[in-house]
Amino acid sequence: MIGIIGAMDIEVDLLKQAMEGAQEHVISGIRYLQGKLCGKEAVVARCGVGKVNAAVCAQTMILEYQPDALINTGVAGSLSNTLDIGSIAIADFVVQSDIDTTALGEPIGLVPTLNVVDIPCSPRVAQRLMDAGTELGLSCTRGTIATSDTFVAAAERKAYLTKQFGAIACEMEGGSIGQVCCMNGVDFGIVRAISDKADGSSHMDYGAFCAMAAKNSAKLICAYLQG
Repeated sequence: MIGIIGAMDIEVDLLKQAMEGAQEHVISGIRYLQGKLCGKEAVVARCGVGKVNAAVCAQTMILEYQPDALINTGVAGSLSNTLDIGSIAIADFVVQSDIDTTALGEPIGLVPTLNVVDIPCSPRVAQRLMDAGTELGLSCTRGTIATSDTFVAAAERKAYLTKQFGAIACEMEGGSIGQVCCMNGVDFGIVRAISDKADGSSHMDYGAFCAMAAKNSAKLICAYLQG
């Protein structure tokens, strides 16, 4: 079974609509839909925006459904010149860029539970996601994705995330989902379609392009499942 988590309805609605024989369970206010998706057993949930919501959803999904792998899908802001609106960022690593214990002499972004800054995604899942995107003709880039409880909309913050972590995209859930998966020994992948440039133009880009970006992400997930 594959677990799939998105933060917003628009990120998971297309997947839920494609699910066959779906059964719904509500746990801690989060709706989990289990059934056949693109020929594979899957469970899909909308966790809500932010790291805590994402962590609660991921931990519950792992305990209740025992997925073989968990994928976080949705949209993100681009931090790379190679990632334009609608293109795909696939994580090799995720970082929690808002963790700061530098006053204790530790590097910024260090996750104490794991004792790492760069949380490694499953190479197998990342490669399969990349292959699926290539088959669909989508523009895909692999690299580090930065997570924080902040919607990045300033060029200065974009420059910081690029310089400090080498990140190619930014969002608000993947790093916490990655931490939960690593703590539970579950393979995971992060796939994000670019909905805005994270450079101060988000008020112009986000609403117009979010639906298109989410559609690309959903198409990639189905291709991954069928692969």
